[in-house]
Amino acid sequence: MRITSKSQVTIPIDVREKAGLLPGTEVEFQVGEDGVRLVKAERGRRPSRGERLVRHLRGKGRFDLSTDELMKLLRPG
Repeated sequence: MRITSKSQVTIPIDVREKAGLLPGTEVEFQVGEDGVRLVKAERGRRPSRGERLVRHLRGKGRFDLSTDELMKLLRPG
């Protein structure tokens, strides 16, 4: 594996999957005497788009219909 002129490296997909490194995952480099390790960042992780959306919408819903009334509206015929 080679570092590009932009100091980038491609992590192989099997390694990403085993480590749970999804797009947008925050990572840290840990430098030690025996080398450098790439690990998932534990603190300072930014919330995902979905997490931000759920946080924004939480508590804002209104439930004026019962489950039966809602199901009647959603079912055809």
